[in-house]
Amino acid sequence: MTNSEEITSTEQSQRDIDTFLRRLHLDNYKNQQKLTLEHFLSLGPPVKQYQETSEQDVAQTFLQRLMMLDHRARYIPVEQNSAEESHPNKVQTASSTDADENDFDDFFSTVPNTDQSKQRHDIHPMDVQMAVFHSSDNFLRQNMVTKLSQCQYALPLLVPDPFKMDIECPLWTLRQIRKSWKRTDNSNIVTMTNIPIYKAETPMVSCFRLGSNSSSKSQLMNALINNRHNTFFHRNCPGNSKSRYLMDGVAEIAWYCPAGKPNDAFSDCIAFCNLHGDALTHEKQRDILIEKASVNVVLLPTVEKGGKSSTIISALLKSPKPLICLIADNDSAAIQKKPGKYMMGLKDKSQSDVPEELKKIIRKMLSAQDVTFKLETMADVPGVRVDENDGVCLRGKSAALQILKLLHKMDVSKIKETFLQCQGQLWHEWCKKNKELYHLRGQIEEQKCQKQQELKQIRQKQHQIPSSPLMQLFTENLQNLSSNEKMYFLKWTGILLDDLSTDDLSAILQQYDSKWCEVLALKKKHEKSDQLKNQQIELEEISAKLQSATFGLEHILREMGQLYEAGASLTNKIKRGQINWSIYPELAAELMISGHPMELLDGDAGHVPLTWISSVFDVVIKKLGDKRVFVLSVLGLQSSGKSTMLNAMFGLQFAVSAGRCTRGAFMQLVKVSAEIQKDFKFDYVLVVDTEGLRALELEGSTNLHHDNELATFVIGLGNLTLVNIFGENAAEMQDILQIAVQAFMRMKKVKLSPSCVFVHQNVTEIAAGEKNMEGRRRLQEKLDKMAQLAAKEEVCDTECFSDVIAFDVQKDVTYFAQLWEGSPPMAPPNPDYSESIQELKNTILSKASKSNGMTLSQFKNRILDLWNALQNEHFVFSFKNTLEIAVYRKLEVQYGNWTWMLREALLNIENQLHNRIENERLDKVDHSYLIKEMTTSHEEVKTAMKTYFDENEDKEMLAQWRGRFERKIKEFHDEKMKGVKRKLEEVIRQKKARKKLDDKKTDFENKLLQKSKELACELRDKAKNEGLELDLVVERQFNSVWDVWVNELTKGTKQIKDIDIEEEEYCVLTELGIDSSLMQECKDSGKYKKISTIGNYIDYVTLTKHQHLRDKSEQSEDKQRAIQDLISDVENVTMDIIKSKSVATRGYNRTYLHEVVKTVKENLKDSESRTKTFAFKKEFEVDLLLYVCDIAGKQLSKSHHNFRNNNDALIYLESKKNQYYSIFVSYCKNHSSAAVLAELICGQLETSIIQAVYNKTAIDLAGEMKSCFPPFSGNKVNLEKHILQSLAEEEVFDKYVKYIKRPRKLVEDFIKKAVKKYILTQQGKVDSILKKNVTSTMQLLSRAVHSATEKVKSQGGNTDMWLGEFSRLLKDQLKFNTNCLQNFSDIDKFDFLKEELDKGLEAVSEKMGSLSVRRMEEFSVRPDEILIVQLCSSCWAQCPFCNAICTNTLEDHSPDDHCVPFHRPYGISGWHYRDTVEFSVNFCTTSVASDGHFYPHHDSEQSIPFKLYQTAGPEYANWKITPDESKLMYWKWFVCRFQKELEEHYGLKFQGLGEIPSEWKSHTKEEAIKSLENM
Repeated sequence: MTNSEEITSTEQSQRDIDTFLRRLHLDNYKNQQKLTLEHFLSLGPPVKQYQETSEQDVAQTFLQRLMMLDHRARYIPVEQNSAEESHPNKVQTASSTDADENDFDDFFSTVPNTDQSKQRHDIHPMDVQMAVFHSSDNFLRQNMVTKLSQCQYALPLLVPDPFKMDIECPLWTLRQIRKSWKRTDNSNIVTMTNIPIYKAETPMVSCFRLGSNSSSKSQLMNALINNRHNTFFHRNCPGNSKSRYLMDGVAEIAWYCPAGKPNDAFSDCIAFCNLHGDALTHEKQRDILIEKASVNVVLLPTVEKGGKSSTIISALLKSPKPLICLIADNDSAAIQKKPGKYMMGLKDKSQSDVPEELKKIIRKMLSAQDVTFKLETMADVPGVRVDENDGVCLRGKSAALQILKLLHKMDVSKIKETFLQCQGQLWHEWCKKNKELYHLRGQIEEQKCQKQQELKQIRQKQHQIPSSPLMQLFTENLQNLSSNEKMYFLKWTGILLDDLSTDDLSAILQQYDSKWCEVLALKKKHEKSDQLKNQQIELEEISAKLQSATFGLEHILREMGQLYEAGASLTNKIKRGQINWSIYPELAAELMISGHPMELLDGDAGHVPLTWISSVFDVVIKKLGDKRVFVLSVLGLQSSGKSTMLNAMFGLQFAVSAGRCTRGAFMQLVKVSAEIQKDFKFDYVLVVDTEGLRALELEGSTNLHHDNELATFVIGLGNLTLVNIFGENAAEMQDILQIAVQAFMRMKKVKLSPSCVFVHQNVTEIAAGEKNMEGRRRLQEKLDKMAQLAAKEEVCDTECFSDVIAFDVQKDVTYFAQLWEGSPPMAPPNPDYSESIQELKNTILSKASKSNGMTLSQFKNRILDLWNALQNEHFVFSFKNTLEIAVYRKLEVQYGNWTWMLREALLNIENQLHNRIENERLDKVDHSYLIKEMTTSHEEVKTAMKTYFDENEDKEMLAQWRGRFERKIKEFHDEKMKGVKRKLEEVIRQKKARKKLDDKKTDFENKLLQKSKELACELRDKAKNEGLELDLVVERQFNSVWDVWVNELTKGTKQIKDIDIEEEEYCVLTELGIDSSLMQECKDSGKYKKISTIGNYIDYVTLTKHQHLRDKSEQSEDKQRAIQDLISDVENVTMDIIKSKSVATRGYNRTYLHEVVKTVKENLKDSESRTKTFAFKKEFEVDLLLYVCDIAGKQLSKSHHNFRNNNDALIYLESKKNQYYSIFVSYCKNHSSAAVLAELICGQLETSIIQAVYNKTAIDLAGEMKSCFPPFSGNKVNLEKHILQSLAEEEVFDKYVKYIKRPRKLVEDFIKKAVKKYILTQQGKVDSILKKNVTSTMQLLSRAVHSATEKVKSQGGNTDMWLGEFSRLLKDQLKFNTNCLQNFSDIDKFDFLKEELDKGLEAVSEKMGSLSVRRMEEFSVRPDEILIVQLCSSCWAQCPFCNAICTNTLEDHSPDDHCVPFHRPYGISGWHYRDTVEFSVNFCTTSVASDGHFYPHHDSEQSIPFKLYQTAGPEYANWKITPDESKLMYWKWFVCRFQKELEEHYGLKFQGLGEIPSEWKSHTKEEAIKSLENM
């Protein structure tokens, strides 16, 4: 072979490595591009457990299983992809003659047959590990090595780089590893150590082999460290293969950590280092290990002088370091040849004896010398590349060291109070003051303003704290460093800070542990002595010390939050030199998006910094979009393995080390991987980890309250909550179950429906199925029992846990094996634990696949809602689900749109059928016909509803209201249909009732037509004979005969008189016994006109004897309301009676007014009989009757006037004078019958066109305003907001009084005024609607004229046929009466009739141009009336305290309580303090959170706590008043602006307990109006 054809072993090795990486699909990650944590910190498909894995998936499977702490990750069976493997060789059959001879030879032949000669390329498990290691960036490496350490595997210390051809020491990857051990000294005193391993100074035993050896060095080392676990991979491990590409030359390190027990192999921590491969070929690594070792162990195949091995051994013998030579082919016992130099044969030795002998020798050697090894010294070894020397890592470290430099030589417990002052006493004081806001007494609003001022002052103090150099450095680095440098900076900062507090924490924890044991011992003795108290005080002091000594990255991030909250609450401009706190949310959001845990609940202060959290989420949403997340929260006792479980399941980074248990709650985003994205409706899983329940630091009731609060918060946040139970301690299990069940019950009561999975960890004999079933049964029993106990606490009826939450004990309980397989600290994780993790993950994914999750903004709002409610004593009454409220409000808007679609369709159908009745084409309204006509609109609405409920992003939440709203729409549809049917039937009855009159009118018109025709004929002949100028005599002649004709035609008909309504009222009232002089006196005073709006009715009542005299000057709000309700009731009754009488079609009758007055008197008498504390004076009765008569009289007069105009024959004929004069002139001019008929038709149609256009325009204008006019286009809350704005702009106190006392009346007035204003200001838009309707109507007429003419011409018809067809073609759009168009049988030129009609209609069309919507009195149904019916069909219940109107759009919204988004100071409705004239200025929302009491009625003897207001009576029971801070600035401004008017109106004073807080007076009208935007 020539030199050019030679291939060096190095090149071949490189090619083999490249091929191997390609097989694993890792060949793309050789150079700059590397695998990152992002690849594995996403939620992916289930990890394969037992089945074989393809070569391209083996690296990913290895990493995934390693992340789940499965130490079997090394032993993944790889499926063979070759054709030979997938199709096993066929058995070759020899001929029968040769069979016997050849069988024996063939069977034992070592030469492979042709089919089997192809080489099998098995994958070595350690090659997979090292391939992933080489293909990963430093952060993934660090994570991977940390997990290897937790799995008790050896870690890479010296790694030959197959790409750069140098040796690397991956020191960075080892930085996160901590080790714990218990050292036993010569005096048998055990000392515990828990430190980062890079700080540990331990002896090191290094092992390597020289040459090829039959004995396994790695297996021998495993026996020294942990004979139950393969810490170092060796040739006898599963999956071992001859082909090995990446392990030769790798030096691995592992530590033996003693447990402080007599059977420990070594009394102190020892590092063991193992060089893989032949040390003869890896000189560099060998020399480094020899230099660093305390003891060198060399494995030789044989003793051979003169070779390379002998040179190395000679050097080691000369070295002062202890040496142990193990010789494979020698059977000698262990012999010390010279001090510190041992030789030992391995031949024919028991595998258990050799390790024991070695342990003795090593113990002896180490006791005689003190050479130690420290990982950090590897950075100084020449010729070795250290990963930490990478430029990016160095810059990150440099930035972190700047921070550490500030803390140099400081007492750790002083760091926070020196550099992080905002989160210390000031923040804790702020939290305390904030909680006090929910427990106020006395002058609540004054106290509240004072507390808020104190909170502001604390924020001011926080804001004034000089810029901390630590915070400046930290935030500057976050801003200025690149993303990779920032990651290193954060990691280094965390590592260095942990390092800083490790020693102090260890010492304090030992003190705490010792003291806790003493306290427990005393408690067991049931002692209540001073000694126990003293010990508990000391324990609390140690606990405080523990808190102050705990210092990490989370505290710096917490300080960022506090600086931001202080700055944001004061809205001060950032001064030069001051920290720019406004950028903090962006910095935190970037960390959160990158997968960094973010503190949600500050565990030290026990508070959620809402402003900070909201702002961080706002930025996250801005950067990612409002992504959907599935929220997974975990709840369990302290130190029950919650964080370990989450970290193993998702590869997260929640703190788990001893002494650093989670305090508060942290959240972390986990992205859903692209592989499984299609199976889920969300983009991220947001994991919430919490501090443990029953934390040692908390005692007694504080503990219980804290635990309940935390559990409620965490369970409320989650779509799914993992309830973690650790071990089988019955008492502990009861604690966690009781807390969890009560929290779930609270969720049910506030209509949140999270799901739950119970995770039972550390269960022994987990595999025993029978025990599992028994465990499940016991758990179900406990849960049911806890549910019954919690039901008593939460006052609800519950028999079992499934009544509280959907729960299946078979599917929703997961049993976990204990984490460690053996006794820590050397025990590896239990493989069953990782299987349990995978099983639980599958359960979570299964549940998650059925959930929509929630958007980030919804999650943000959920945090606010839950935390605000938890501040109150009664969570269930205090919880306000703002997301649910927002979704419901949008649904209300849609409901308004759906009902409008139905109403609009029904109004059009009603108009059409009304025209049909008037045109005598309908004499019966068939319900089935109405249903048929409404089918299209009803189906459209049903489709719109289905689409909305099925496709809306909040469909899961909407589902709870779907049935109710579908039912309401059906009820609305059916009710309105019945209403239309009733109205049309009434029209038919009226039509029949006036048939005689209509026939008479037709007869009149036909006679007038005939007389006009005859007179015109006479006059024309006379003018011709006498030569008169016809035009001069026509009008005079017509006027001279008109009155004669009218008298002749109306002879014998009775004229309908107008009514004198004042005279009618007087007669009715005197008939019913009202004194006329008193009536006149009351009328003259005019006081009765304002009876519905006056504030104080004291002058109208006489107090009964048992009432105190002082009550005369302090009319109670209860009496006021009773009188107000009476007035409102009689007003409504009056209108109902008048509307029921159909005066416009039947005319006025005195009995109507008589019925009104009699009914009001009965209501007054009934009200007086129910009132024990006062009686009405006669003046009140008279004023009330005058008031209702005034209302009734106006309506009766108007309706009777319409009746008279439509039914009086004389008035009717007079209205026709101009029309018949015109016809008379036509006849005089000898116009044809066709021209006259055309004129008559146009004359009749003109009125019909105007009415039809106005009717359609009224509906269209109402529809336009309903969809486009802001006050009308939303729900009821939206309408109220615009009304309040209008009231503030006008500043008319009387209107406010009407709004407070009679809100519906004011809303109706507002709608009328708004419609009128809209018509004036939007003239172009309104006119276009009118013109559109004119055009469509005229086009209909034009088509009808053309079609009728064509039909008559084609069929040879006559005038009657033409009129019939024309009338039919007008359908139901216009009123058109053919009865008065008789005597035109002589028409035969229908084209001429068409021409005349076209001209006439053109003239009518021109007249239509002058129509104006402003003349709303011409509308038969006005647009404002349509809108009033549409917008006021809602709930009008008023808050029993402040008179705020329930804002529910549904009239009947049971079972939901009445509620409003914002209440008012209830003094504005007349509430005051008993036995005083002092107003109450408290808001309902503040009072129901306070410890105050109230009297529900003026005569109540028992006061009710505000917190139990729903027990105060029926008017209180159906109201939900949420205790919160949601109070409109608007009402504070109102009270200050109208203070004098309110005092005069009610006869009360804003003084004493009712003094207006000074803070209220600072609000301007502009601010008040702006605050309405919060509604």
